[in-house]
Amino acid sequence: MATGQTVTVYGAYGHTGRFVVAHLKERGFVPVAAGRDAARLKALADEHPGLDVRPASVDDPVSLDRAMDGVAAVVNCAGPFATTAAPVIEAALRAGIPYVDVAAEIEANADTFTHFADRAHGTGTVIVPAMAFYGGLGDLLATAAMGDWTEADEAHIAYGLNSWEPTEGTRAAGKVSAERRGGRRVRFTKGQLAYHDDELPTLQWSFPHPLGPRAVIGEFTMADVVTVPSHLSIPEVRTYMTTEAAGGVVSPDTPTPTAVDEHGRSAQTFLVEVVVRSGDTERRAVARGQDIYAVTAPLAVEAVDRILTGRTRTVGVASAGEIFDAPDFLDALSPHITVELRA
Repeated sequence: MATGQTVTVYGAYGHTGRFVVAHLKERGFVPVAAGRDAARLKALADEHPGLDVRPASVDDPVSLDRAMDGVAAVVNCAGPFATTAAPVIEAALRAGIPYVDVAAEIEANADTFTHFADRAHGTGTVIVPAMAFYGGLGDLLATAAMGDWTEADEAHIAYGLNSWEPTEGTRAAGKVSAERRGGRRVRFTKGQLAYHDDELPTLQWSFPHPLGPRAVIGEFTMADVVTVPSHLSIPEVRTYMTTEAAGGVVSPDTPTPTAVDEHGRSAQTFLVEVVVRSGDTERRAVARGQDIYAVTAPLAVEAVDRILTGRTRTVGVASAGEIFDAPDFLDALSPHITVELRA
């Protein structure tokens, strides 16, 4: 394990950033809290005595360089990532350290692959976008489900959330994404992202116990449509969301998450089922857990640990399923996530 090493968390005072700071400390890392709001950084430091805080803004490269000075890695938790990802990656490249983010924004993740792949590979730098519940977990599950398959016809990722109370960051990121698409929707079909104005269908998905059959919004497209096909030969990648969760995240009246335990987690539960199909044969992977924001922290921190200890398969810009041993990574997430692979 890479315990004792210092890791900058950009956006440390945000909802997900706070989980990441706490989990880094739990794993034996030394977090450095960075972000543009000095007052919120100070408040976070009051909760974590001795926490190193470094105010930094994405429009001030000098401040970002100070935030990266002397650290082993950086985790970017500050959305919208359309605004923050590129400047923080640039700072990581200048510092020569690995970069991990928790972006769920489809276009922002696609931009990271497009704009930084060559430079990161050329310098041997590791950049892992979407190392989070959306994008990272689905990619790990799809990769593990594939097993010895080198290609598949389709991948379906169904999100069985009992509810979704979005954070302010989620709402801001969704607004930016909608603006970038001009109000259109996006899907991954025939091997590429495609934008459309079609109405999204409501379908039935037979989730495993305890959810069972549930109404889902078809093509409720998430970051998996970037991460999965970035390294797996699957021309059709579809994602689905339970109707109650979809309604919660789009409603302007849904409150932000409320903590119900000593870890700060909400009562939200999730069951994610991934189905990969080749011809008439299907393989499945199922993950169960609590609170999609809280569970992002062990995903991101486990990624940092593996990068810093050399347990990676490549360099450059890579998704979770490509750079890590997916079954082993998923196994390491216990007890945060329960995973089952089904042939």
